[in-house]
Amino acid sequence: MARTPSNMLALGTRAPGFTLPDTSTGNTYTLEDLQGKKGTLIMFICNHCPFVKHVNKVLVGLANTYQTKGISFIAISSNDVENYPQDHPDKMKETAREEGYSFPYLYDESQDVARAYAAACTPDFFLFDSELELVYRGQLDDSRPGNGIPVSGKDLETAMKNLLNGLPIPELQKPSIGCNIKWKETA
Repeated sequence: MARTPSNMLALGTRAPGFTLPDTSTGNTYTLEDLQGKKGTLIMFICNHCPFVKHVNKVLVGLANTYQTKGISFIAISSNDVENYPQDHPDKMKETAREEGYSFPYLYDESQDVARAYAAACTPDFFLFDSELELVYRGQLDDSRPGNGIPVSGKDLETAMKNLLNGLPIPELQKPSIGCNIKWKETA
């Protein structure tokens, strides 16, 4: 299991736009279609990554809590499905149903969106304010598969709470750690 850190995109960066299909509904959405009134969380995840599987239950719980407060949750998978067929859009739809995702699970076939966000790993989290400016990027919490620390979501949740309450987002933001995004081989 590779341990790849996130790239830590510069705070204040404007969210790159996208138009991607939602594997759960078959609808195609733009960033603006899915943008939250108070904030937007973009998560790069995938089906097979043990780091994502480790946090799925807490992600679903956070989404169920914070979507009602005006923060939109958007999951994107950018993995190469030729070499990683378990991440195919059909399997994404199954995963979304099995895990109870209440948020869109978008497929970035070209991998252009992952590149635009400088996404490096799964999971990789990017929290934007109501103006789509980056206020938090980094880890969900200190838990990793096998380290014995319970999954709490505390780092990301603190950022979301502070965003909603007009408080400063903590400046100390630790990189997420996960499996590397499975990039397509280029000729």
